[in-house]
Amino acid sequence: MRLSASAKITLRVFAGLVMAAIYLPLLLVIANSFNATTSGAFPIQEFTTRWWVAAWHNEGVREALWTSLKVASVATVIALLLGSMVAFALSRYDFFGKNTINLLVVLPIALPGIVTGVALNNTFKTVLEPLGIGLGLFSVIVGHATFCIVMVFNNVQARLGRMNRGLEEAAMDMGANVVKTFFQVTFPGFRSAFVAGGLLAFALSFDEVVVTTFTAPPGTETLPIWIFNNMARPNQAPVVNVIAAVLIVASMIPVYLSQRLTGDDRK
Repeated sequence: MRLSASAKITLRVFAGLVMAAIYLPLLLVIANSFNATTSGAFPIQEFTTRWWVAAWHNEGVREALWTSLKVASVATVIALLLGSMVAFALSRYDFFGKNTINLLVVLPIALPGIVTGVALNNTFKTVLEPLGIGLGLFSVIVGHATFCIVMVFNNVQARLGRMNRGLEEAAMDMGANVVKTFFQVTFPGFRSAFVAGGLLAFALSFDEVVVTTFTAPPGTETLPIWIFNNMARPNQAPVVNVIAAVLIVASMIPVYLSQRLTGDDRK
């Protein structure tokens, strides 16, 4: 479809406005992390890096960062294992209830985070706590894994649907067993989708706030929760800007790498 010159200009202007609305506030946060004043006044009169130093030496920030890394890493490993297995089951086999299971696997990413958080909170407090499993790091990891699985599942399932199964059959005809065929033929075929899904899962877990609020016990803070709890403290505002800037960059890297991996596969 060919567009007129005026239509192209209109689309470019509209796209530019949308991008500005999304990214200018993020750039302002990054800029304010170097603002020497605590009020975040704009335009910035004096730049400094002392808030970054203060953030690095802030014990609460370092503990929250370590908690975020642990939760995101374990949730990503769980998502990679379970998401890939479910993707294989739904892609390679036909059975009763297949479409229903596909819907149930994807549903957590569509549900509001507060619904998932409340459901998990009630489950742990009313069902699991009497059994000795209360709210803790485990509950946070479970909460994050519920939606991280979808990231891996979608990527792996899409790739498996495009793979040539004749290559696997040829490998087994030549004497390779199931394990050897998987690691030498099947896994290399969906490896980039597997890694891309893991990167997206890690980024999603690292940034999660709502589900964490309902599944974390008092005193346990991830980096986003630390930001949320300190936003109302004026003396912490510059450090909050620093942590927010770190989260912006930390989120962009895995998403960028994931896009590169999936983009290379389309060439």
